[in-house]
Amino acid sequence: QVHLVESGGGLVQAGGSLRLSCLASGRTFSDYAMGWFRQAPGKEREFVAGINWSGARIYYVESVKGRFTISRDNTKNTVYLQLNSLKSEDTAVYYCAADRANVISGRVDAMDYWGKGTLVTVSS
Repeated sequence: QVHLVESGGGLVQAGGSLRLSCLASGRTFSDYAMGWFRQAPGKEREFVAGINWSGARIYYVESVKGRFTISRDNTKNTVYLQLNSLKSEDTAVYYCAADRANVISGRVDAMDYWGKGTLVTVSS
């Protein structure tokens, strides 16, 4: 079992930045690929970014490339998502998730553990 807790969300103006953190506890953090997903009101949950156990493989959804950066610190059991140049369409609840298969599939149904999310609101 892995317990995930996100933090760092908030209200920011368009063009601003936030840094989300996700602290993991339970099983060995470096055994898991980690992903960030988001869900806007009335929309499906979507993949945002993923990182394998070592950080050597990273993937982003096209809409955030060049603006968001995912990273992890296995010594701190934490995965981060740096959000820059935020747009109103980035407004959503952001979730981190862990995949014990250590594969970055980008699929919601492939993730084994989820946090409760942190809300990011971008005002225009």
